[in-house]
Amino acid sequence: MIIGIPKEIKNNENRVGATPGGVKEFVKRGHTVYVQHTAGEGSGFSDEEYIAAGAQILPTIEEVYAAADMIYKVKEPIAPEYSLIKENQLIFAYFHFASEEELTHAMMKRKAVCLAFETVVKDRQLPLLQPMSEVAGRMAAQEGARFLERPQGGKGILMGGVPGVKPAKVLVLGGGIVGYNAALIAAGMGADVTITDISLPRLRQLEYMLPKNVKTLYSSVHNIEQELPNVDLVIGAVLIPGAKTPHLVSRDMLKLMKPGTVMVDVAIDQGGCFETSRPTTHSDPTFVVDGVLHYCVANIPGAVPYTSTLALANATLPYALRLADMGWKAACQADAGLAEGLNMINGEITFKAVAEAFNLPYTPVEKFLK
Repeated sequence: MIIGIPKEIKNNENRVGATPGGVKEFVKRGHTVYVQHTAGEGSGFSDEEYIAAGAQILPTIEEVYAAADMIYKVKEPIAPEYSLIKENQLIFAYFHFASEEELTHAMMKRKAVCLAFETVVKDRQLPLLQPMSEVAGRMAAQEGARFLERPQGGKGILMGGVPGVKPAKVLVLGGGIVGYNAALIAAGMGADVTITDISLPRLRQLEYMLPKNVKTLYSSVHNIEQELPNVDLVIGAVLIPGAKTPHLVSRDMLKLMKPGTVMVDVAIDQGGCFETSRPTTHSDPTFVVDGVLHYCVANIPGAVPYTSTLALANATLPYALRLADMGWKAACQADAGLAEGLNMINGEITFKAVAEAFNLPYTPVEKFLK
């Protein structure tokens, strides 16, 4: 198979789909790999390292898309890439279709095979989402601490406080991978942390796993409203796999918070879990609504690309190799969890939550795997 590794062109996205080590694995199996010039530069990998691993360097993104059977990248294609995608071309990447109607229609029109990292399943977990959820959760606490600083627009509160002065109060909404990692880092910084979830078994697990300065709370509108007047930082970490995220904090609820409170919406790539959220970028990361500072960067791990690329490649490479070795159809026939990643095939939506998000026709993936 011919694998194409394009340079990411989303704002401040410095990750890359494959490392030189990954390229070496493809080449060892007899596959051809084309890497766009400087694609790995932002993650610390030079063209020379890719060449040494057996890749061929192409100067433009257009040439990479034109040559490849499979495009192996990080983030969803954006508008300048739409016209480059060919019918039946396999795109293996994050998509988050349920929050991107324009992207959904564009990929339907291009009739590509869209296999989304974020909905691949193994042992009831999301193995290709997990590493970036770990990074994003940890970054959420780190960025939250930064924007609590007064020059950044926050209250001017130090996360861990100092002797004689209380630490920041942090509310984490959602006890999954993102929420756990956010609470872990916030607690490690010395903050007073509360983490919520609707699963009592998960709350019991979190209480056992997390430090003693983390309290657990059942997630309900009432409980969240009771917490908001006293918090300094709210981290939204809710996920419904492949579907649009519900709003846990409404516009009206912002009035409960003091000016300078910071809200970090890690769920923004699935639509966001605050009603007032809208996607921002690393170059312009925040905005203020009713005195509350919102941080809604849609590719948080892109700020730490060396760590993120290695963590993501560790998880995605075994699947990418299987797709290259077997082709997407045979690979998905052999692995029902990988087949869960098939969100769109030849213009038809094969992931129910995406079809429901935009009231579009849904085609069971089994139709294509017979």
